[in-house]
Amino acid sequence: MQQLSGTDTTFLTVEQGNNYSHVGALGLYDPATAPGGKVRFKDILGHFDVRMHSNPFFRRRLVEPPLGIDRPYWIDTADFDVEFHVRHIALPQPGDWRQLMIQVARLHARPLDRGRPLWEIYVIGGLDHIPGLPPGCFALFYKMHHAAVDGMASLHVISQMHAENPNPVTHREKPEAIITDREPSLMEMGSRAIFNQGRRTAALSRLAAGSAFKLAKSAGDIAFGERHIGDLINNLAPAPKTHFSGKISPHRVAEGVGLPLAAFKALRGKVKGITINDIFLAVVSGAMRRYLLVHHELPDDSLVAMMPVSLRENASAGGNGVGVARTSLHTDIEDPLERLQACHDSATAQKGEDSVLNNEMPVLTENLPGVLTGWLVNRMAPSMNTVVSNVRGPAQAQYLAGAELQRLYPISIPSDAIGINHTAVSYAGHMWVGIVACRDMLPDPDFYAQCIRDSFNELLQAAGIKPVHSPAFDNGASSD
Repeated sequence: MQQLSGTDTTFLTVEQGNNYSHVGALGLYDPATAPGGKVRFKDILGHFDVRMHSNPFFRRRLVEPPLGIDRPYWIDTADFDVEFHVRHIALPQPGDWRQLMIQVARLHARPLDRGRPLWEIYVIGGLDHIPGLPPGCFALFYKMHHAAVDGMASLHVISQMHAENPNPVTHREKPEAIITDREPSLMEMGSRAIFNQGRRTAALSRLAAGSAFKLAKSAGDIAFGERHIGDLINNLAPAPKTHFSGKISPHRVAEGVGLPLAAFKALRGKVKGITINDIFLAVVSGAMRRYLLVHHELPDDSLVAMMPVSLRENASAGGNGVGVARTSLHTDIEDPLERLQACHDSATAQKGEDSVLNNEMPVLTENLPGVLTGWLVNRMAPSMNTVVSNVRGPAQAQYLAGAELQRLYPISIPSDAIGINHTAVSYAGHMWVGIVACRDMLPDPDFYAQCIRDSFNELLQAAGIKPVHSPAFDNGASSD
């Protein structure tokens, strides 16, 4: 039995209204490399059966103390139903890109069942008209709760479900003994809560004594935490308002674009000192600028991005090792190369700033009650307009039941005040960009995907590089 960290618990606490904290990924597979050139649903179930038993992530479920008196626990259970978690659906004809995106958005809009291990996998067949892929391909849509995995850990889980060669392994060499946990009693959880609250209060006392804020703590440590939170919020200026800034609906939209890494590298060779992350920030900046200009809604002041920052060294550890940084997207700058340089300068500068988020926030989330940290996260959200994140994916080709993984789009989290999310994963020579938003805020996701493409090509052309057009890039959109 393992208790969730403060950060892990926050991802449960913020699940209110239409806000859900699961992340996902969409993998597209070509079965041509599998034995006989076919992969059946039972082959995929068998493939998972071989691998899932080695990772406790797939067996753990939540136990939540009554009345929220303490953080939840993970308990290891051996009786989870694989066929409940791994489901098979098919697209209707013609099985094209737009139908796939609609299906993924619908699946992503549904919350996970907290009474079971917090993951689901959907096998989606009928992908007969996906640009750049042959008929008969299939997709896997992975859903995992952010309380259990962050971006790096979720990719590690997905990688564990794959092999680096197309030869399927159909049995476990040695049956592994699984040591399960018994569910703790109410008395046990109550006594643990008393002990844990004492430990956290002592930690807040130390924070109060050593804090640069030097707030009086005579009214008690929780009162100190509340005042400290006020300082945190007051130090975060609100971001400009757009129609992505309101409360999200229960509906989602999803889109994906494949940006070739060779073009990123060519751009890095033209503009000194920039990083892949700087370029991705500039691409998102240009796309949001284009989209809001068309809708006559571009603010005079620049939009602000939230960038998750990995604090972990070991992706296999699970849970969350992530911090947060805020950076300007410089959407007020028209010239694409000037905007790229400004994004680089801001992203570099914020590493020495935002200590409020990266230094104070982890201590508070670890020691304040979950309700208070959830409230803090919700109050901080209006200081940002969107999430921009990229994660390094597998370096080698990946296979599942013999089928080669061709594309891997991350599907992440929109939320109140931050109604659109941009996340990218590098794999197979591309940066696969996943765009997820509230449907009411982004009723034209295909147009927004075109804004991403246009923004990327605008940067390339400004640097004297040939613009990109390919099936993975265009996904059936016009290449004019």
